[in-house]
Amino acid sequence: MHDVRFTGEDILARQLELAEANYRRLREKHVRSISVLGAIGSGKTTLVEQAIDRLQGQGLRVATIAADSAGDDDHRRFVARGAKSVNVNTQDDCHLDAHTVDHALDELPLDDVDVLFIENVGNLICPADFPLGADAEVVVISVTEGDDMVRKHPKIFAQTDFVVVNKVDLAAAVGVDPKRIIDDYSAVNPHGKLFLTSLRRGEGLDELLNALGLGCTSTQW
Repeated sequence: MHDVRFTGEDILARQLELAEANYRRLREKHVRSISVLGAIGSGKTTLVEQAIDRLQGQGLRVATIAADSAGDDDHRRFVARGAKSVNVNTQDDCHLDAHTVDHALDELPLDDVDVLFIENVGNLICPADFPLGADAEVVVISVTEGDDMVRKHPKIFAQTDFVVVNKVDLAAAVGVDPKRIIDDYSAVNPHGKLFLTSLRRGEGLDELLNALGLGCTSTQW
């Protein structure tokens, strides 16, 4: 019997290989892919819903991979918006991984997709170690979670160049100063871009989509 042991470096290297394969696959199909991460209740699903409406209004074909530990609530919300969608239940896993995304891509008609949103499980810790192969990552947090989210989860913010601070219309009511969050993010990622939004009102979404290369004035990727 062989005693085969994998180190953390081995696992990370394999994840990177799988993520790179996903990236190449989507690029070959000319699909722009966005990974959306964040805690439960931050507004990830609302962001994707609003983006679906905006992008379909521009004539783009949108698909989603909706991940939750159980259930298909988000998946059904995306389908109701007109997106092609695959529901993924991770069960005991608190994150998506590149291998799971690869299988989900098999279920999508990639030749008929322009933009893909991959909504991860609601978590700010586990997903940081599992790249998926998307063109860009967006981390969504909300002021209702407090002003210490960046300080408590520095790793995911240090490696993510697009951060959405949502529900800013409630900042005064919950006693949070968004500038504190902005300063914390600048400290761990001075080159990143942060967007203040109220997604249910549609505020700040256009600026984010433009930064992601998906706005009305953006050139084709």
